[in-house]
Amino acid sequence: MIHFPAQRRGPLSALSLRLAAALGLVLVTVAVVYLDRGGYRDVDENGLTLLDCFYYAVVTLSTTGYGDITPFDQSARLVNVLFITPARVIFLIILVGTTLEVLTEQYRTGRRLGRWRRTVKDHVIICGYGTKGRSAVSALLENGLDKSRIVVVERSGTALRQATSAGLVAIEGSATRSSVLEEAHVRNAKAVIIATDSDDASVLVALTTRQLTAGQVRIIAAVREAENAPLLRQSGAHHVIVSSATAGRLLGLSTSAPPLIDVVEDLLTPGQGMALAMRSAERHEVGKSPRELESLVIALVRRGKVVTLADRAGAVIETGDMLVHVRDDRPTATATPS
Repeated sequence: MIHFPAQRRGPLSALSLRLAAALGLVLVTVAVVYLDRGGYRDVDENGLTLLDCFYYAVVTLSTTGYGDITPFDQSARLVNVLFITPARVIFLIILVGTTLEVLTEQYRTGRRLGRWRRTVKDHVIICGYGTKGRSAVSALLENGLDKSRIVVVERSGTALRQATSAGLVAIEGSATRSSVLEEAHVRNAKAVIIATDSDDASVLVALTTRQLTAGQVRIIAAVREAENAPLLRQSGAHHVIVSSATAGRLLGLSTSAPPLIDVVEDLLTPGQGMALAMRSAERHEVGKSPRELESLVIALVRRGKVVTLADRAGAVIETGDMLVHVRDDRPTATATPS
């Protein structure tokens, strides 16, 4: 099941509002008829009680109109023309509008689903919307990826609601099932990020993705234990991040070299100062040393492989190289008028 970004008001609240409006209209009509009850008579030529007023209001607004209670003087008939008849029309609009809203919402959802299926391409699939999945989405958005190109696959109802509330398309189901990944159009995806809660599930997702895409889609996975990283690579993951080992190394650095932790946090936290970025080498930069450039280049990516500046191959920039550099990520200060 595909869940689209949440609407501002749910169908239950819309229905409750309409029911309250219909009930309020009935009560107002009863009050008007009761105040003018002297102008009404029933089939026995008797006056109206409060119950008779409720009865008359309900059968009149619902257009049933048995005719057993009728206005007989001019004032009561004028009230019927000026108030009861418009109230009847409004009452019908409220009732019919509820049905039309439900049908319209179903039609709108069907159109959104069809349009999404036709246009979804080069998107990123996030398998798991826990802490790691949400952080991955944040990083993608910070790097300029549009929300419409992110698809979340999750089983948890709570996580699904969080994803749709964040404006993301979410697919309910397990990413280990090929039918769910097919629903996410995995063959047309740019990348699949595996951020499940268990390493065994991550392996199954990687295997399923590789089987469906024949290795044409980049797979990035996170694992808890370092011993499972080789298994994930064998399962088809192009990049594997060991969360426990990374966290442990940072903890060790915080003891032996505390300033390094500040640098790493600065690089990983958006808008704090420094940030890692990657761009294509420009024509006038080809043939130069990376150290000669104004930006601080720390590595090159050449034909899909990382080349460090310590390598001989990294001494000169070649055509087609991608430059990994450190950029200034501080928010631009707005100049205040003097």
